[in-house]
Amino acid sequence: MSKRKVLILLLISMVLSASATYFLLNWRWEERVKEQQDLIEIPEGGAQENQDYLEKIGNAFHLIKTQYVGEVNEEKLTEGAIQGMLTVLNDPYSVYMNREEASRFSESLDSSFEGIGAEITKIDGKIIIVSPLKNSPAEKAGLKPYDQILKVDGADVTNKELNQVTLKIRGKKGTKVVLEILRNGLEKPISVEVKRDTIPIETVYSSLEEANGKKIGYIEITSFSRDTGEEFADHLKKLERKKIAGLIIDVRGNPGGLLTSVEEIASQLITGDKPIVQIEKKDGERETIFSKLKKRKGYPIAVLTDEGSASASEILAAALKEGEGYPVIGERTFGKGTVQQQISLGDGSNMKLTMYKWLTPNGNWIHGKGIEPDVEVEQPALFHLQPLQLKGILKRDMNDEQIKQAQFILKELGYEPGRTDGYFDETTEAAVKVFQHDNRLPETGVIDGKTAKTMEKVILEEKENKANDRQLKTSLKYLSYMAEK
Repeated sequence: MSKRKVLILLLISMVLSASATYFLLNWRWEERVKEQQDLIEIPEGGAQENQDYLEKIGNAFHLIKTQYVGEVNEEKLTEGAIQGMLTVLNDPYSVYMNREEASRFSESLDSSFEGIGAEITKIDGKIIIVSPLKNSPAEKAGLKPYDQILKVDGADVTNKELNQVTLKIRGKKGTKVVLEILRNGLEKPISVEVKRDTIPIETVYSSLEEANGKKIGYIEITSFSRDTGEEFADHLKKLERKKIAGLIIDVRGNPGGLLTSVEEIASQLITGDKPIVQIEKKDGERETIFSKLKKRKGYPIAVLTDEGSASASEILAAALKEGEGYPVIGERTFGKGTVQQQISLGDGSNMKLTMYKWLTPNGNWIHGKGIEPDVEVEQPALFHLQPLQLKGILKRDMNDEQIKQAQFILKELGYEPGRTDGYFDETTEAAVKVFQHDNRLPETGVIDGKTAKTMEKVILEEKENKANDRQLKTSLKYLSYMAEK
């Protein structure tokens, strides 16, 4: 009996990115697969053992095709049957992709792409933002982890499949998309306009910080792509040549990526023969990936996380925490701990099915729970401010949700609006005038488009000011203390 081999791609919580990326966990375990003969094979006619069920489906298909009063598209009928079976699993990460979607999926694996730069998932039937990428249009527009997407360009996406929502959000550079968002803490949904752009392909950034006279290296990883491991190695070598006394690994807002990159990075930080991650099959059998580093680093390390740290980021954080005892500082991570396998269905379409769990070195499953930080630190309210989405000017004696947002912005920027309930009174007007004066704008006391854009610019500048980053400051303080010991 001839057999067709199925391409193995391991995906950690196969979360579809609205930025036209799909963050794969591509575990290069070909040699292990050959040794264990673990490559999935589908024999032609191998579904005979399920003949009773298939006969029932076939009867329904034939009945609909021959007797339904309207026109019937056989391909759509078949796709609907597959999607229906996957829907019953109640698993947002097990999905079917038709030929067009599968083709776009393949294209999205390129090192550069166009979109909004936000990864989305489906939780309890809701379309949820996992995290916007650093410096992406989504981040600049103020999208946050756990934002629920209600509408895309006015179209309700509440009951839509993840793939369908992804395709609606994606688009060419320069075009715009309007998302209606429901955010925790806000009474009403808000509309966020995002201008699509080319998403930066650089994934590693570094700098040399100083704390109490000690040189502390800082490396930020924004996602785990094909070249991230090599980029990380280059940045680490440059910092180590400067004789750093400690190192910060920042995976805040990092939605995940390739497991190979995680393995490459962890193997530069975790001493040899310590586990990086465990992959558990349906029958409970586990496959463990080990580090190969021979000598422990001669300086302390800390990991920064937040609620946007997901998937591959959580693997790295857990490996450093449990493998070497390095502290996690910041906020609880997102909590994605399943692994999907991509299976070609032979006609250009494919299916991704959850077939594995990934576990931390100590065997913990963080799915739906995340990784708790050793030192919990919340960022200032400034970091959670939403840019204004004006549909017209805001002025005295108006009452509006956007005025409420403007009042929060003014307050966090040091301009006392007097109130934050959305009513534009005399005190708020005075605060607007002072803000306009300080930023060389006409002192009208009216919030127009130019004033709103300036507010957005100032917010971004304040967020990028490391003096306002409590989590970073805490990690610097910790590492400088540990360097003294």
